Amino acid sequence: MISEKLKKGHLLIAEPSIIGDLSFNRSVILLADHNDEGSVGFIINKPLKYTINDLVPDVEANFKIYNGGPVEQDNLYFIHNIPHLITNSVEISNGIFWGGDFELTRNLINSGQIKKDNIRFFLGYTGWEAQQLENEMKSNSWILAENLYENKIIGKSTTDFWKEKILELGGDYIIWSNAPENPLLN
Repeated sequence: MISEKLKKGHLLIAEPSIIGDLSFNRSVILLADHNDEGSVGFIINKPLKYTINDLVPDVEANFKIYNGGPVEQDNLYFIHNIPHLITNSVEISNGIFWGGDFELTRNLINSGQIKKDNIRFFLGYTGWEAQQLENEMKSNSWILAENLYENKIIGKSTTDFWKEKILELGGDYIIWSNAPENPLLN
């Protein structure tokens, strides 16, 4: 369902016209915060070749790491759906939480209490200054949609997620769903 108002917890779907932008081409972003000072989100459909164990060797799990966005890509961030286990987290919306006590999180993963459908890790984030995202919305860079998956989006497969969202929009978007990521390869 398309939404009219920017709100944390909503999804930003990259317009098919965002071509050549390596960070945002075919991205689906979970908007983690939005206020008068700016916005923060995480690209949820772009897995990297790393696992959490590659980056934090004392975490005994092979959970994928995702490209959260082009800002602070040397920092690790996470969202989860288990606030009763991970303390000091902040609710985004609909049972999705951001951050929390990392040492506790590491211990919970190592003891098997956190599964891959409970948590998603990101290198970097996507950020916008005040009014920047609103201006991008006006220039038709993004389609704003409600997150109908709620906290289950954390375990949502990333395979063809952008295509799935574009097909849901219907109309003129359907033709874009099968277009190659790089139109020069057509």
